[in-house]
Amino acid sequence: MKRLLSIFLAILCLQSCYSQNQPSKKTNMDQSKKNTHPNYSHTDSSKLALTNTEWKNLLSPEVYAIAREKGTERPFTSPFETSKKLGTYYCAACGNPLFKSNAKFDSGCGWPSFFEPITKSSILYLPDNTLGMKRTEVECGRCKAHLGHVFEDGPPPTGLRYCINGVVLDFEEKK
Repeated sequence: MKRLLSIFLAILCLQSCYSQNQPSKKTNMDQSKKNTHPNYSHTDSSKLALTNTEWKNLLSPEVYAIAREKGTERPFTSPFETSKKLGTYYCAACGNPLFKSNAKFDSGCGWPSFFEPITKSSILYLPDNTLGMKRTEVECGRCKAHLGHVFEDGPPPTGLRYCINGVVLDFEEKK
């Protein structure tokens, strides 16, 4: 297990070095580019059940690859990872409120990290045994977009670390 962890950490390090030498991509930090499709809402909590074709037509390729195909963005590439702004993080696919900024912390893992969701129904939990690891995948409670994983190595009061792909987050700054 220690050898597998060492290999995984080495891969993360290489990905980080690689990503630092790549041109920066547009991010969803720019709120003028906010999602405007008809199912996107910060207040509608009705469940969404769209086909993959419908999602592909609504989402950017980057968001689709992570949200619908369970991809992972390169570590240390999301501007949300180090952001200290106050506000609310939403699902970039449907607009569902996911996390408050006061639940965000610097875990050093390379992805935005939170210790609790806004509500219990904001997030769905699924077993994930891929890559030879036992993990818990987290999905959006409204549209089932893949967000990332939750681990039991976070800070008090929950002891949890929601490790979330920044590509699948939208942010609205507190006014």
